Amino acid sequence: MTPSSPAPPTRRRTTAGSWIRSVGSWIRSAPGTYIWLAALFVTTFVIHQMSPDFEEDFLRQHSTNIHELSRDPVHVLIASAFWIDSGRWAPYAVLYTVFHANAERWLGTLRWLTVVIAAHVLATLVSEGVLAWAIRHGHVPESAANTLDIGVSYALAGVVAVLTYRVPQPWRYVYLFAVVVFYGVPLITGRTFTDLGHFASVLIGLACYPLARSRSRQQTDTPPAQ
Repeated sequence: MTPSSPAPPTRRRTTAGSWIRSVGSWIRSAPGTYIWLAALFVTTFVIHQMSPDFEEDFLRQHSTNIHELSRDPVHVLIASAFWIDSGRWAPYAVLYTVFHANAERWLGTLRWLTVVIAAHVLATLVSEGVLAWAIRHGHVPESAANTLDIGVSYALAGVVAVLTYRVPQPWRYVYLFAVVVFYGVPLITGRTFTDLGHFASVLIGLACYPLARSRSRQQTDTPPAQ
């Protein structure tokens, strides 16, 4: 009698294949999030090839500071959303998956993008407007008009805030409290223009309640699949 050969490891292959399909399905369900994240990966790689002096000058030219906003506001508002000044992409991959992807899957790409643009643009204008006022009244030096202000954190804060309406009660109030504390404490203790921008983004995200309400009503009114 010949010994039987061991069974092929189909279970392991099936599990790995299912995991890959699940990841692919998740990414396809939030295309805007992962296209943006892929663009950030490319720009972060580009930054790592620059010398420190060139990197600082390059990022300053793509910054939403007062100087650049007065020259070409549309260009810098768009360009600043595709660069990370910390040079670390991996933490943003996690944050985008936890917050942006869930918000896009819930709201839909168009509503999610509306929140992103509103938070990024309006919070930038608020923070830089306050900074311009402070310069005009002598509270900060004029050199602050050329401060480096770049990145995706304002949009992220707005999306974190709008997800409040996704959390079921009573945990919604716990989540909202945590968001307000996380972004409010630095504003009180640090009082920088970026802290103001982050807190403004939270308020803008919360103000996007009509988008969240309409989405929730649409999902409620949709009959279950047969």
